[in-house]
Amino acid sequence: MTLTTSAPSEVKKSSKNKYIAALVAGFLVCATFLHGRATLFLDPSTNTSFHSWLNSISDWITFHRTSNPFLQIVVEGIRSFINGLVTFTQNLISQGSGNRSTPIIGWLGVVAIVVFVTFVISNKKIALLAAAGMTSLGLLGYWTESMQTLALTLGAVVLSLLIGIPVGVLAGIFPRFEKLLMPLLDFSQIMPTFVYLSPVTLFFLIGPASATIVTLIYAIPPVLRITSIALREVSTASVEAGISMGSTKWQMLRKIQVPLAKRTIVVGINQTIMAALSMVTIAALINAPGLGQVVLSSLQQLDVGRSFVAGLGIVILAIVLDRSTTAAAAKVEEKEPTEQSKRIRRITVGISAAITAAAVAISHSVTWAATFPGTGVIGQHLSNGVSSASAWLQDHFSNVTNAMTNIVSYLFINPLQWLLAETPWYIVGFAWIALAAIIGGRRVAVISAICIAGIIGTGLWSDTMVTLASTFVAAFITVILGIVMGVWIGRNKRADSIIRPILDAGQVLPAFVYLVPFLGLFNASRFTAILAAVVYAAPAAIKLAADGIRGVPAGMIEAGIAAGSTPWQMIIKVQLPAARRGIALATNQGLIYVLAMIVVGGLVGGGGLGYLVVDGFSQETYFGKGLAAGLAIVLLGVMLDRISQAVAKKNPLQQG
Repeated sequence: MTLTTSAPSEVKKSSKNKYIAALVAGFLVCATFLHGRATLFLDPSTNTSFHSWLNSISDWITFHRTSNPFLQIVVEGIRSFINGLVTFTQNLISQGSGNRSTPIIGWLGVVAIVVFVTFVISNKKIALLAAAGMTSLGLLGYWTESMQTLALTLGAVVLSLLIGIPVGVLAGIFPRFEKLLMPLLDFSQIMPTFVYLSPVTLFFLIGPASATIVTLIYAIPPVLRITSIALREVSTASVEAGISMGSTKWQMLRKIQVPLAKRTIVVGINQTIMAALSMVTIAALINAPGLGQVVLSSLQQLDVGRSFVAGLGIVILAIVLDRSTTAAAAKVEEKEPTEQSKRIRRITVGISAAITAAAVAISHSVTWAATFPGTGVIGQHLSNGVSSASAWLQDHFSNVTNAMTNIVSYLFINPLQWLLAETPWYIVGFAWIALAAIIGGRRVAVISAICIAGIIGTGLWSDTMVTLASTFVAAFITVILGIVMGVWIGRNKRADSIIRPILDAGQVLPAFVYLVPFLGLFNASRFTAILAAVVYAAPAAIKLAADGIRGVPAGMIEAGIAAGSTPWQMIIKVQLPAARRGIALATNQGLIYVLAMIVVGGLVGGGGLGYLVVDGFSQETYFGKGLAAGLAIVLLGVMLDRISQAVAKKNPLQQG
């Protein structure tokens, strides 16, 4: 195989580069001479007419909640159903009900059930991990809060699967239906999770129902999308064999397509569980009970130790759920066991079921098995140790952390904020539209123009530019990390085997947890939010970049070696250019992940739109402004996504 590059493609690429360079130069000149004019700055205490209109909608919904038929029957009906489901689950495992001061199933029964289910769907090793993980939640002193989080997660996951799998099956069977769904699924991925909270609470009030609904919005797309893909990827030969045997469409689906797609569907279930657990903790902002509440209150009180221990509880839950479902997906592909193995398995499962039933019965009636014994001394010691370590680091490394904060702030964040937030809005808007046109063509330029007009309409242009500046800094660091680490593990199998599990674990962790250690080291600041965003986004960018490097055709590698290229030349001249599309995709995903976390960073001094969304939760006067900030985040995310996707879709190399 030889590599050829057409001259017209090179000319076109060179012309685009010249246009971009000219655009940047012109923008810098305008920014310098027109600095501080027409910035559309809005005082934090001021509401625009749009914000007041949103407030009036909120007031109308509140006033007519008990009289409007739609709100009373449909909205309240949904809220009551979900509240009932969550309350039932909580009564089972996390709280007393009626005359009982303890849940129906105590801690011993819950541990036994989790271990039994894990053993049935996976293996003994993962069951032991589940036993250790669940028991450690009690030893940390957060058993009740952990069960509240688990109850919300289970309720959301059950509803997500009941909706996502059937709809995913329909999407896999009917391509036109899938095309209708794709924009909604893409939109849900672009929209930061923070943005769901305000509109949902407007209709469903704060509490378990709203927490479950925002979790559904975030958790349904993974299983829906993966189920659809799994059915479409069933081998044509298997489908044709079913048709030749006269199978109906229902028989084909039930006996051929779903069984063959089972492993991939289980992967979708795994992703939905992880998404639900992540969102349930963020939903603590709308009064969802559980570990998320502990983390949130600890962040507000700057109690690093307590926040760390509660975050560790979330991580343990995530690891137990992730490893169990991952092992279940792998088990689907295991060879058919022998009759003797089946018989031994049945006996083992039967004995395990009997032990589990006995443990559940004991936990229902015996106090020590119902309420986790002890006062969480281990968790308290760990909390004190982390707080002491954080204080020691602040005392001895404050000069270093302050220097890092100042370097990033003065060299990167402040100049970018000066350029974006202090330049006339029409200059910045024109530059974005022009850049979109150069990179993605007319369609992307039109989408960008609509997004910019929408952001201006929210009245929060200046705050959006502040958020954009932090997003760019975090995305730049993320992309650099993604390329450097991606090249390393993409070229080195041993490094990949060591680092990839760490990256997988990083993607499992709920976003809140990233804020804890950085808050202790760097206090509340924009730099803290940026660091947390980098840690949140880097795993996805690194893995995508590594996949791009590994996807370089072997023929190109062999040609480079034959030409006597050094490892550095191989990277710069062969692998990076050939993996350009994968790296562009890594950049796209890095931007989206960063934008989502930058908003959450509003809790720890990130400022910008994130702060306004949080402020909208806490103060009724600024509820409309918080909704407008959420809309601005969505529009900014759509614009960045479309432009970066346009880069990813460009394939500069033609192979022949």
